[in-house]
Amino acid sequence: MDKQTTIAAFETHVSAGKAEFFKKHGMDFIMGAREGVWIHDIDGKKRLFNCHSNGGVFNLGHHNPEIVDTLRTALDDLDIGNHHFMSQERTGLAKQITDSMPGDLDVCIFGVGGGEAVDLALKLAIGHTKRSTIVSANGGFHGHTGLAMAVGDAQYRDPFGVHAGNMVQVPFNDVPAMQAALTPDVAAVILETIPSTLGMVMPEPGYLQKVRTLCDANGTLLIIDEVQSGLGRTGKLWAFEHAGITPDMVIIGKGISGGIYPISVTVIREPLDNIFKKNPFIHISTYGGAELGCRVAQKVMAMSSDKAFLNRVNEAGESVRTGLEEIKAKYPKFFTGIRQRGLMIGLELRDNYAGPALTKAAYDQDLLMIYANNDMSISQFLMPLIVTDGEIHWALERLDKAMNAARKLRTALMAKEKGGAFINRFSGND
Repeated sequence: MDKQTTIAAFETHVSAGKAEFFKKHGMDFIMGAREGVWIHDIDGKKRLFNCHSNGGVFNLGHHNPEIVDTLRTALDDLDIGNHHFMSQERTGLAKQITDSMPGDLDVCIFGVGGGEAVDLALKLAIGHTKRSTIVSANGGFHGHTGLAMAVGDAQYRDPFGVHAGNMVQVPFNDVPAMQAALTPDVAAVILETIPSTLGMVMPEPGYLQKVRTLCDANGTLLIIDEVQSGLGRTGKLWAFEHAGITPDMVIIGKGISGGIYPISVTVIREPLDNIFKKNPFIHISTYGGAELGCRVAQKVMAMSSDKAFLNRVNEAGESVRTGLEEIKAKYPKFFTGIRQRGLMIGLELRDNYAGPALTKAAYDQDLLMIYANNDMSISQFLMPLIVTDGEIHWALERLDKAMNAARKLRTALMAKEKGGAFINRFSGND
């Protein structure tokens, strides 16, 4: 099937809205060959340097040969397996994960996607505490499934007529607001360690520690969502390690797949396992913790937790920071700041028109970059963690040109329905 035939069929059978959007803005890219930091259009006429990584799915690059070989070898012996039985593969992965966690975060419950993992954490919190209220952060994002959607922003549930119920949101980094929200009926607080869709907001010093203390005092569970920030993205295996806290539950997704086999994990403290001790079949996920996926995830864990790998992430982050500071100095009115921990980076831009403008200008310079959906003045900048020095240099050169072009495009967007045609909406929720 050639490119135009594929586009026409996609428009008819998958998403007419997406097809129209990408055609309208000259971004009708269809993924073909892919490797490392690169993805190629199926017609071979364009390639993109992936500076978004699908929110961390491609932390280890596209089609990573070590991960691909792991899956190929696993296919000699394994299939999905059966969730009813005990499993050597699930056990091996669970032990790797829990060994990397502090305290008594000793139990893993497997799913397929991050939203499913969040749903499980929230219903477990409600069931364990016998309370009904969940507190989350304004502008945070935890998935498109039931309870996960309920603790996210209204824009993701209102079009479907879904009501949040006992879900309360407070500003991230606002300790007094969190304290005020923690009534006796709050079962859990769920926070992304670094809220990505909100624009890579870095937790202020002491914030997560204070939330941990407030939760303890209120008998409230603390759930930390590491779907995007985990697995080495911040220069530590888990981003919450920077705060030195022990959550009650940790959500893992995206990158644990290696970009090859979907899997997610809800890691819980051992006392929270009581519901499952009473009825071990009360929650199941048919494909969650598929044995093929567990074998892949074991390889991902081994690669991501390697000290040399994490040191390299920090070194690469420093190199990127130096280059970004140089670009910022050239365009200080347009590129106003940098939010960064390791290779988890948000570029602060002039206003909400600048984010969409840079997304388009970067695309024209062969960079895939996407603005943050809940703060469009921030551009997410998430290179694969395996990026080389040469690739960093190439990407920063192109980013420099994109910044220059985006300044002009921003003006055009403002003049054209205040940017609405493009702003609505090319960010997804990664």
